[in-house]
Amino acid sequence: MLTPQPGANIAATPQPQLRIGIVAGHNGNDSGTVCLDENGAVTVTEAEVNLKIATLVKDALVAKGFQVDLLNEFDTRLNGYRAVALVSIHNDSCEYVNDEATGFKVASSMDTRDINRAQRLTACLTDRYKTATGLTFHAGSITGDMREYHAFSEIDPNTITAIIETGFMNLDQEILTKKTDLVAKGVTDGILCFVNNESVLPTGLPTILP
Repeated sequence: MLTPQPGANIAATPQPQLRIGIVAGHNGNDSGTVCLDENGAVTVTEAEVNLKIATLVKDALVAKGFQVDLLNEFDTRLNGYRAVALVSIHNDSCEYVNDEATGFKVASSMDTRDINRAQRLTACLTDRYKTATGLTFHAGSITGDMREYHAFSEIDPNTITAIIETGFMNLDQEILTKKTDLVAKGVTDGILCFVNNESVLPTGLPTILP
């Protein structure tokens, strides 16, 4: 007869689900930037693109076992929101600026309580998004408005957060609208890099425009 071992019949305690917040920029509030054809008709809006990307990111993270909240731009749930990470998804203008107006931008809060973790989240998003999409990091156009994004001051100060503009809706419109799954994969991989403590090189602080 086998001697029962202590704890042999005790079921393993499941690990708590990590909560992640994904904000679909402008959703529930306004259209964001609007793209028009040569006749002035609307072809696509930033809010539509943001929501599609955000939904794909949410679905991918849920499939990995995370608890994910898909949030509107001014969602009441943002007040005191607590999660391991919050990422807000946006895109840049439909207007043609110049041939250099292509690529993505990532920024974190200027007032975070944990600068190291905030920089790690931005580094993960930058590295994994660039790898997945092939787009370049357009650091020179990161503005103070991105680093002072309204949700950063509404959520719980211990929530690590970032805002990503996944592309310019002029020169990058094809990948944003026709290869949205690739765009979402880049964002998802960046978040997974952060929450799973994957290896990533740090990124320098971006130039901030007024």
